[in-house]
Amino acid sequence: MSYETITVEQRPETHEAVTLITLNRPKALNALNSAVLDDLIHAFAAYQADSSQRCAVLTGSGDKAFAAGADIKEMSEKPAADFYLDDFFAPWTSEIVRKTRKPWIAAVNGFALGGGCELAMMADFIIASENAKFGQPEIKLGVAPGMGGSQRLTRAIGKSKAMEMCLTGRMMGAEEAERANLVARVVPHDSLLDEAMKTAAMIAAMPPMAAIANKEMVNAAFETSLDQGLIIERRIFQILAASEDKAEGMAAFVEKREGQWKGR
Repeated sequence: MSYETITVEQRPETHEAVTLITLNRPKALNALNSAVLDDLIHAFAAYQADSSQRCAVLTGSGDKAFAAGADIKEMSEKPAADFYLDDFFAPWTSEIVRKTRKPWIAAVNGFALGGGCELAMMADFIIASENAKFGQPEIKLGVAPGMGGSQRLTRAIGKSKAMEMCLTGRMMGAEEAERANLVARVVPHDSLLDEAMKTAAMIAAMPPMAAIANKEMVNAAFETSLDQGLIIERRIFQILAASEDKAEGMAAFVEKREGQWKGR
């Protein structure tokens, strides 16, 4: 289907199991508003439901921005009671992060500020262009992060850097972001999308059930103690040990051939 604020593509000729989602408000530097949220919720739900699609890439249109933040015009006149009663920002996590079990990557091509940085951090990992810049500048507007910036950023880069960024609003360049573990990899700007799609295709070629399981295991490390996390890891491994793909994968290894995955 067509969307107002994003585009969704599948490229079966080159990346048959990868969905590419592009924020498409270039004149607004891909700023996030309610329409973007609605479109992304629908697009991610469609990706999750499509058994032919095994990894997704989210990026921004144009060369300047992944997403330059939330749409301030939409928020400036909103009463505090409405923010509370609407549970503003909650659907970003509940509808996109929690309900998307399959892997997805953020390909950050420029500014990822405020809500844009927070959206990128919702991905399973970030691949950044050398031109990417990350920041949580909400303090300059008299507010604070509301979509996970104080929580995901601190978990990714530690208290000192996260506190500095939230209190000063400064931007972090791509190289610093890689050193600080905010991004998995920095690539040349002109090859960002190609590299992100190649990585997504590599994930999409893995056994689908195992990909979901690995994602769940790593995410559990942020939510549990070490002992609880180890139990979760063992239990998920034991479930995978009974799968058809486990039998196929080990047979393929012994027979020195590529595995043929069923996702079961």
